[in-house]
Amino acid sequence: MNSIVLVIVAALVLIIAYRTYGAFIAAKVLVLNEKNKVPSEVHNDGRDFIPTNKWVLLGHHFAAIAGAGPLIGPVLAAQFGYLPGTLWILIGAVVGGGVHDMVVLFASVRHDGQSIAQLAKIYFGKKMGLVTSIAVLFILIITMAGLGIPVVNSLFNSPWGTFTVGFTIPVAMFIGIYMKYIRPGKIAEATVIGMALIMVGVVGGPFIQHTAFGQFLTFDAKQMSIILAVYGFFAAALPVWLLLLPRDYLSTYMKLGVIGALALGIIIVRPVLQMPAITQYVHGGGPIIPGKVFPFLFITIACGALSGFHALISSGTTPKLIKNEKDILPIGYGCMLIEAFIALMALIAASVLPTADYFAINSLPAVFDKLNMIPKELPMLSGMVGEQLAGRPGGSVSLAVGMSYVFYKIPGLTKLMAYWYHFCIMFEALFILTTIDAGTRIGRYLLQDLAASVYKPFAKKNSWGNIILFSALMSFSWGYLLYTGNVSTIWPLFGVANQTLAAIAFAIGTTFLIKNGKQKYMLITVLPLIFISVTTFTAAIENIFNNYIPQNKIVLAVMSTILVIMLAIILVESVKVWIVELKKNKDVMNKKEITE
Repeated sequence: MNSIVLVIVAALVLIIAYRTYGAFIAAKVLVLNEKNKVPSEVHNDGRDFIPTNKWVLLGHHFAAIAGAGPLIGPVLAAQFGYLPGTLWILIGAVVGGGVHDMVVLFASVRHDGQSIAQLAKIYFGKKMGLVTSIAVLFILIITMAGLGIPVVNSLFNSPWGTFTVGFTIPVAMFIGIYMKYIRPGKIAEATVIGMALIMVGVVGGPFIQHTAFGQFLTFDAKQMSIILAVYGFFAAALPVWLLLLPRDYLSTYMKLGVIGALALGIIIVRPVLQMPAITQYVHGGGPIIPGKVFPFLFITIACGALSGFHALISSGTTPKLIKNEKDILPIGYGCMLIEAFIALMALIAASVLPTADYFAINSLPAVFDKLNMIPKELPMLSGMVGEQLAGRPGGSVSLAVGMSYVFYKIPGLTKLMAYWYHFCIMFEALFILTTIDAGTRIGRYLLQDLAASVYKPFAKKNSWGNIILFSALMSFSWGYLLYTGNVSTIWPLFGVANQTLAAIAFAIGTTFLIKNGKQKYMLITVLPLIFISVTTFTAAIENIFNNYIPQNKIVLAVMSTILVIMLAIILVESVKVWIVELKKNKDVMNKKEITE
């Protein structure tokens, strides 16, 4: 199949979905009202609550939600063929992920920008609020540590990458000061300057790596883990306008630029999808993902279709910055559809590689030898890149090779293969790092809310002591896992933990709709809740009994069991609340009919 057909079909599906289903939910279900006061206006403190331009906030929100999922997940899921991943990305994003993100964002905006854990407390009571808080924090620490892995793997011993990604930090701080003090309101002007400075970092990377400064920027994996945690601390502690917001929104435009260039490259080159539509590994036994297409496709492709991590952003930084309720549609639903398009581009980039080359990159050599496949163009590509590409599993390398494979076939760019490859590796690190900083800040909010239930002075949001303490605790929690290397054994939990959080968010979203008299629309959240809950339970149980216990990975088995128990408790309690509330609503309607 020609890849250009897939690009056009995907773009049309997502655009139509935004103009129809997204608009329906915004107008009929949520009834967005631009006249309502929002948390950023009511609680404007210049630190966390700041009315923010729609396009700047869209950039921040997108950067925060679009982590490893839309890049790595689809690449790994290509093992099953390009068709299963394509269908799940398009269907999942339209009826699952977009709804998930928008409903949670709306609920948080209507409740003073409170976190998903606080929403659980409001709708399920203090007891369940505590259970949800612990569950969300547990999941977030696993998620943050897991997301740190591809960043560390991309940047350690890479002065080019470290310089380019690190250069975005002072640029972001300069642009933050520029927009707040030097030229307030000049968003377009600041964006042009910021993007120009970021490109200086991109172009300067190759030259830096061969200098003494490049040697100074060469860190091993342990050192990079510490640096990443320290960055997370500052991103969580500093005022949002100074670092987090400008860095994320500038990174977004770079990301979209690269993906746009990839889409254009696909249109120019028109590469054929060499991966079959469906492979024999849909039945299990694959060299990359050990399980069957159900449930593991839906666990592997997270952010590109549906991701619980998005609920943390939609009830974390974004609702505290949104300037107008009407912005919830483009930011909540629109960003999810953009991410779905990026996920599809990543899937295409992996699928245009010769099938044997794809499996050679993503499988360990001993495993690949058993597949009886012979690499086709991989030796040539390795020579052009200047690195050994075979036997480098994890998805990031094959994505970079796939993107480079498209770019270098554009007339005039053949000799830039090595540059494209290293640029794509850095692009992935930059993409994922924006999730790390927002996630750490949200973890600070969650941890502080949980601690405040025990010791009231911790509830002071503007206390520098509290800000530093909880930023440090959150950064240390996931940073320690990353540094010790234990997180590499926790990584398989990432998918299950992430989708467990999605199920929790759908449960809260459904309760919100029912309690606000929108029970006739509850199927928009109940149906995806049922699907992702069944999927998550199945994946967790299969991991425990078919993977963890046989391999004596007791810690993983215990952690998976905890996730399953937490989700089961929250679902049971949710159904109890729904039954009570639906009965109340029915009684009110009956009394109203009698009165009339």
